[in-house]
Amino acid sequence: MKTTRRSVLKAIGGISLGGFLSTMGFGRTGSESFGYSQTENETDVLVVGGGPAGIIAAIQAARAGAKTYLLERGSQLGGNTTTGGVSFPGLFDAWGKQIIAGIGWELVKDVVTLDGGNLPDFSKVPDSHWMNQVHVNQFLYVLLAEEKCQQAGVQIAYHEFPQAITKTDEGWLVDCYGFGTRRRVKCKQIIDCTGGAVVVGLLGFQRLREEETQPGSMLFKLDKANNPGRPNGPGAGLLDAIYVHGADSSNSRTVTATNLTGRKSILEKVRKENRRLMHMQPEAGFRESYRILGETIITQEDYTSGRVFKDSISNAFYPVDLHTKDGVKPKPLQPGTVPTVPLSALVPKGSSNIIVAGRCVSSDRLANSGLRVQASCMAMGQAAGAAAALAVKLNITPMKVPLTNIQELLIANKAIVPKTS
Repeated sequence: MKTTRRSVLKAIGGISLGGFLSTMGFGRTGSESFGYSQTENETDVLVVGGGPAGIIAAIQAARAGAKTYLLERGSQLGGNTTTGGVSFPGLFDAWGKQIIAGIGWELVKDVVTLDGGNLPDFSKVPDSHWMNQVHVNQFLYVLLAEEKCQQAGVQIAYHEFPQAITKTDEGWLVDCYGFGTRRRVKCKQIIDCTGGAVVVGLLGFQRLREEETQPGSMLFKLDKANNPGRPNGPGAGLLDAIYVHGADSSNSRTVTATNLTGRKSILEKVRKENRRLMHMQPEAGFRESYRILGETIITQEDYTSGRVFKDSISNAFYPVDLHTKDGVKPKPLQPGTVPTVPLSALVPKGSSNIIVAGRCVSSDRLANSGLRVQASCMAMGQAAGAAAALAVKLNITPMKVPLTNIQELLIANKAIVPKTS
């Protein structure tokens, strides 16, 4: 029997998107104009960006009872964990104990368990920080992140991004565009998890960035096919990386330039070394972009001293880890030091009804080089999701939500909260 592409697809089976779109609320609800489907939605919380912070922010807001939408410009969740390929989202521990848990840890643990992997023993203090990294199967990570979002009631819109935002008496009107889609979202609170505080920039609030940014990394693997001498399954072993200097994730033009440069370098390496390209991530991973100017700025001294702010809502842990053209020389924290993140560092200065989470947290460059790692971003995301959901419930802005209310909600969702008194 001759096997054709059509017969293979038929054997695999199919799914009807019509019913799925209707169930998810993304059917044709508006008019057709200039090739765009006009859609209007109303929600409590709009999360922009589906990376490490955005996933957890959306799940937390939804689990707290807020109607939640999640917009992601790409085709999958995970950000640097999946699309960028940095599939070791640490660090969750410090000095012999776990210091970050909650929804982010739930996701990571479930991915490792489903993949048949092992978790580090956090009771043991490693000789080097990287030894307690948790490695995840990036492909399973996408699937479980989507499942957890949908189980919580989060509605996901891929390939869409805000283009204009208007302030209203009740919150915001956000005009979003994707190919073939024009969506207007009416929401009460926005959580900006874009990595570069794109929404904050659209609203005209001040952002911070140095002239030089850390290089991005294009991850790949050169090897012999099915090499029995080394593990080559998903999540097993590290991918190789090349620096892409001048990497800038702030707009489509510079992202395009970064990806083209990175792929060209990999092609040159394949030809030069005459080896087989076994794996390549679809996009470069970015380390640095815009940061917000928040109500509080976390300084290097705050970070390296483990300062506990009066409004601290999450922990962080990683060496000061600034990448330059000469590489990186991590500067480990002193024993016992656990940095914290205050709520006020997630709120753009002078703003209302908007909060951020992730690497765009208000901080100086050296503090940010440690704060930007995924576990810390997950913890910030959960805190931002809790604050936004409570702000909706109390009809106030996140900065005015009582800190004890946020802490209680986080603890109820198994997060580890710094002791502020």
